[in-house]
Amino acid sequence: MKAVIQRVKRASVKADGSLTGEIGRGFAILLGVAQGDTEKDAELLADKIFNLRVFTDENDKMNLSLASVGGEALVVSNFTLCADCSHGRRPSFFSAADPKDADVLYEYFKRCMLDKGVSRLECGVFGADMELSLVNDGPVTIILDSRELKK
Repeated sequence: MKAVIQRVKRASVKADGSLTGEIGRGFAILLGVAQGDTEKDAELLADKIFNLRVFTDENDKMNLSLASVGGEALVVSNFTLCADCSHGRRPSFFSAADPKDADVLYEYFKRCMLDKGVSRLECGVFGADMELSLVNDGPVTIILDSRELKK
């Protein structure tokens, strides 16, 4: 499972032209589910993201987590994070999970974030054509892969 986390001042997502999620200060999370990912991957990623210390403290040091600032999360499914661009110019998406399996793990990841205690969780619509708008804070952008976190 892969995630691109952007620290944001605000973010929103529209699916098929309709607003489906909107947050203030927190994380915009693009989530890609790969073949072979399990609930353990979702749990590991949710824990890492929720406790990642990338918000600034009173000394302007990245020392605070989403948990400690009461931050919000906007989660958007994104199978293109599983792209293989090693051959040719057209990405291959064979490593992305089957949509039915990916949707189940996407929903599980969101439950994990809520169980961790995220103050507010909004989301896109799995498999829909979406538009993401955000004001990046920093910018701070982190890329995580659950398989690397297991090492």
